Amino acid sequence: MIRMSDAEVAEFLASERVVTCATAGPRGWPHLMPLWYVLRVPGDGGPGPRMWAWTYAASQKVRNLERDPRATLLLDAGEAYAELRGVMLECEVQIHRELETVARLGEEIMVRNAVPRGSSPPAGLPGEGRAMIEAQAPKRVGLEFVERRRASFDHRKLGGTY
Repeated sequence: MIRMSDAEVAEFLASERVVTCATAGPRGWPHLMPLWYVLRVPGDGGPGPRMWAWTYAASQKVRNLERDPRATLLLDAGEAYAELRGVMLECEVQIHRELETVARLGEEIMVRNAVPRGSSPPAGLPGEGRAMIEAQAPKRVGLEFVERRRASFDHRKLGGTY
């Protein structure tokens, strides 16, 4: 009854900016970290769009993914119980290390998050933004999240009844 349709999930993923990424830590405990992301149409012909994020190559989440390439992603919104909604994605993660791929991804992420929600993003980054991407990209990797299973909920569909 409260599951989101594919179209609702797509709209929700496109409107949010931060995803919480859970990987399996070295002692077996979940390791949770927030990530900015972008959505991209997959190049392998799979269903899309797919979430991509970038992070430091030396980060704990990357070490965890090198050991076990599975992650669970959670996006949620709302404050009052009747407004809560979210999507959980179980994913296999592909780590991309090619400098050009990582730099292009970093620019996409920064452009998407450079303006307030609802505003049109700029066509590209200004000079200082591009310089920051060039300095950061060699230290980072791209994470491509390949969805394997999903669960969603939207309490707004309950119409105030529980």
